[in-house]
Formats: sequence, structure tokens, C-alpha cells
Amino acid sequence: MSAAAKQSRSHLLQSIAVAVILLAVWEGACRQFDISSIVLPTPSAVVARLYALISSGMIWPHLWATLIEILSGFVLGAVAGLVIGAMISLIPVFERLVYPYLVALQTLPKVAIAPLFIIWFGYGLTSKVVITALVCFFPVLVSVIAGFHSTDKDQLDMMRAFGATKWQTLLRLRIPSALVLIFAGFEIAAVLAVIGAIVGEFVGAQVGLGYLVVTLNFGMDVPGVFAVLIVLSAIGLAMHGLMRYAARRYIFWIRRNDAPVIP
Repeated sequence: MSAAAKQSRSHLLQSIAVAVILLAVWEGACRQFDISSIVLPTPSAVVARLYALISSGMIWPHLWATLIEILSGFVLGAVAGLVIGAMISLIPVFERLVYPYLVALQTLPKVAIAPLFIIWFGYGLTSKVVITALVCFFPVLVSVIAGFHSTDKDQLDMMRAFGATKWQTLLRLRIPSALVLIFAGFEIAAVLAVIGAIVGEFVGAQVGLGYLVVTLNFGMDVPGVFAVLIVLSAIGLAMHGLMRYAARRYIFWIRRNDAPVIP
């Protein structure tokens, strides 16, 4: 086993140990002080409720609906951020005319404008996808702009000196140089996609994990709420891990730190 693999295994074991200690303290405190499950359920109660939601099949329709919203919104927002970010970076007039309005749009609280999307697009899938895409759009946009602007000037001058066309410069220099920052934007957007979908479901939905959280909360089923939150955390971690894997796969020439990107 290589030194890097041993270090990675050691970090994993340390993380598991910390999680086990925290869960044990949580469980013991709830039992010792006789805390009501309505206030703070024990980890064992949360796990039991999660198993009940899975085995009964209650959670599956909501899970699939939320996954579709997250993935569709992420892809839509990421593609829009890539295209518009590239246009802003490569066309100075476009940056002067469009970018200030995009910044102004980003400053609007998504929770405040989410009801408008419900009115415009209805309670179905479309409104949640649009909200999720809007949340994912700006991190990717900024990362693309920063990535293209970070291209080394000396390398650009060398490409021009060797007679490279703008298209060749874009494909062989600008895009590879920008990939590190672009994938950093993807990592942030992947986590925010979960938040965007849940915000849309909180405002108005007929199905989804956010809708399930609201329903369980009204029923005072706090262990069930915690169980759904665990599922949402798992989705966010899976999305983030997928982006990090893609980054290692497609920018393999860059030595990356394993420290997480925090949005």
C-alpha cells in the first residue's frame, strides 16, 4: 500500500472515529437528561425511523422526485453558466452589457423569489428545476470567468507568436487552464443544487423530500425529519464526491489538495 493510500485510509478511520464519538455522546446525553424525542431524538430513533421509511416504501417517490430536480437543475445551471461565462470572458462587450445584470439577479434572495417561480411554472417539476438551475448558475458562471481570466499572459503571447488561431488557443490553452477553477465551481454548485431543490419544495410541492420534511414536521415526527435530513446529506455528499472524481479524472495533470471546497 502506497503512502498516499495509507494516509487516506488513516484520515477515513479518524473521521469515522469522530463520528462514532459524537453519536455516542448524542445518544448518551439524550438518555441521561431524558430529552423528549420531539425536541431532539436519539440517533438510534433516527436510524429506526429511516429504516421504517425505506422499508415501507414511503420515501422512494419523494426521493426520486428530488433526485430528478437536483440533477436536471444542476445540469441546466451548469451548462448555462459554462456558455454565458465563456461568452462574458471572450467577448468584452458582452461582459459590460450583461454581467452587471447577472450580478444583480444573484443578489436577489432565492427564497423570496421562489414563490414567483411557483406561480409562473406551477407546483410540478419545472418550477423546482428552474429554481435549482438558478442557484447553480452563478457559482459556475464566476468560476468560468475566473478560469478564463487566469490564463497565463506569457503562454498567450507564445501561442500568438507560433501563429495559433483563436480557436486553437481556446481549445489548447484557455480551456485546459480554466478547468481547475471550473470544476471548483461545479463542486460548489453540486452542493447548492440540493439546497435549491429543497427551497422549491418548501415553497410549494406535491412530492419530494422537502415536501416530506414539511409533512413530517406538521405531524411532530422529529425522528422522521432527521431521517430525511440524513438522506439529503447523503445526496449532497454523493454529488460533491462525483464532481471531485470527475475533476481528478479530467484534470489529472494537476495535483489537488484533498481539502473540501466549502460553499
